[in-house]
Amino acid sequence: MNKMNNIEIKEIPKITLSKYEKLKNILQEMGGVLVAFSGGVDSTFLLKTAHEVLGKNVLAVIASSETYPPKEKEEAIRLAQKFSIRYKVIETKELESSDFANNPPERCYFCKKELFSKLKDIAEAEGISYILDGSNYEDKADFRPGMRAGEELGIRSPLKEAHLGKSEIRQLSKRSSLSTWNKPSLACLSSRFPYYTKIETKNLKQVAQAEEFLRKLGFVQVRVRHHGQIARIEIEPSEFPKITEKKIREAVVKSFKKFGYIYIALDLAGFRSGSMNEPLNLASGKRRERKRKPKNKK
Repeated sequence: MNKMNNIEIKEIPKITLSKYEKLKNILQEMGGVLVAFSGGVDSTFLLKTAHEVLGKNVLAVIASSETYPPKEKEEAIRLAQKFSIRYKVIETKELESSDFANNPPERCYFCKKELFSKLKDIAEAEGISYILDGSNYEDKADFRPGMRAGEELGIRSPLKEAHLGKSEIRQLSKRSSLSTWNKPSLACLSSRFPYYTKIETKNLKQVAQAEEFLRKLGFVQVRVRHHGQIARIEIEPSEFPKITEKKIREAVVKSFKKFGYIYIALDLAGFRSGSMNEPLNLASGKRRERKRKPKNKK
């Protein structure tokens, strides 16, 4: 069973409810907001709460990009329509920027800077003072250069400001009957490529096809990390027995080879968000160790 389905909402802790009240107070003080809306767990909860607090003074902006599966944009539009929230769809062209396409560790900075700059233009045209993103409190712990772009451009992150973490947001979302409460974590498809591996449309589609195939087989939390001819599959360890069943395994191998992969590997460490940052963390740790190491005295 997927671990997200085990979230209980019978008794939400008082501290979580207190954070929720803080979130609403933060939004109330803003008066009117533009929300960068992806349709994911965090941004959906933020958008719905903002609408409950501010009513018509909320605008959702949905970014259409090659770096996200098309169905994610469609789902975001469906949710905005369901909530009766005004929305706009914009296109972003990350791959046209070599700063992004060359895939340095700061890739997300260039992506978010382009997105947030476009959101600022829309907010100014609409007379909206505050632009919000769905970063939560736990995002502070990971390597996220996109946050620097948000700080430079004055983007607010109310979920982070209210100290709400992912599991708390899922709990509150389930209590509010939001369909996204147990939606798997989703990240830009560019995060499937090792740093300095050039990101191209063809390879983005290859990864998207492979991940969608795994989801159709019933796997919930999925990442296909792209290492040239090698596809490294990350799923929850609880689903290892399923993917190693002869029929499923053969179907995965056959389909992945059609998508263009030659070697198909299962990562025994299982799914983990930001696994492409692990080489950076290792290198950083070695640098710290060298600095701590005392010099030999002659």
